[in-house]
Amino acid sequence: MSSSRQTPLSSNPAGDHESTVTVLGLGPMGRALAGAFVAAGVRTTVWNRTPGRDRELIEQGATGAASAAEAVAASPLTVVCLVNYDATDAVLRQEPVTAALKGRALVNLSADIPGRARDTGRWAAEHGIAYLDGAIMTPAATIGTPRSVFLYSGPEELYEAQRPVLDALGGSHTRLGADIGRAAAFDIALLDLFWTSMAGYTHALALAGAEGVTPRELAPFAQGIGAILPPLFEEFAEDAESGGYSGEGNPLTSAVSTMTHVVHASEAHGIDAGIMRSIEGLARRTVALGHGADGFSRIAEVLGRWSGAATGTASSRS
Repeated sequence: MSSSRQTPLSSNPAGDHESTVTVLGLGPMGRALAGAFVAAGVRTTVWNRTPGRDRELIEQGATGAASAAEAVAASPLTVVCLVNYDATDAVLRQEPVTAALKGRALVNLSADIPGRARDTGRWAAEHGIAYLDGAIMTPAATIGTPRSVFLYSGPEELYEAQRPVLDALGGSHTRLGADIGRAAAFDIALLDLFWTSMAGYTHALALAGAEGVTPRELAPFAQGIGAILPPLFEEFAEDAESGGYSGEGNPLTSAVSTMTHVVHASEAHGIDAGIMRSIEGLARRTVALGHGADGFSRIAEVLGRWSGAATGTASSRS
């Protein structure tokens, strides 16, 4: 891990300590974060709302704190990782903790929506706390390895000041911009992709099983479907930015037909077809708007149009 001596807060929000961090929250991900810091030789203080979870980390060399305020006061940088921002608010917005954070750096790796991230950014600014919002895009087992992926948003100077410590977590670290909500925006979009993909696969396993196909038999072919997706991600991104939405080779009218087959086969076996019915419904509505010859990516534009109509804040291409 690289390190650098840090200058006072006036020019460096990290403070004047070197390789020192506090971790608040010791669930599976929090323990992985703290463990990676300890393994990298970073002086680490830990605290958790439920007592006892720090025992193994203390045995490894971490220092346990009796309270969140005590933990924050021990380091120029605090990393918090809790289940959501209701949980982080319950910890960070206690007066003793807020007071201890003043003049220090806070990196929030909890998961929530962009609006909550921006609200926390405003709160931090009001209380003199140097704040980065972040997202962890890989499982706890990857932390401390080259496979981990971290996203951040917030001030560039603050991000660069904290990199020597954050690098102890391994993997790739990317700052996405000054807007404090951008890391959460990427996170929520990628979680959308992940969970809808997992839902599709589990439904496919159920449907295949109803037809006598075992999960192990299906898996290699499912991986083949997965290999098709990365080029499509690039193609759909180009469609969305250019407004092309080409349906050459697979227009929406044809896609709707295959979706209907999945619905009928599922329901014939008594399998809930709600997932595919939802997708089929979106496709049919897009066709009804006059886009039957377009590709599946046109649905993204239509969804954005409906979102704009509902919120009054977004516009769409015609």
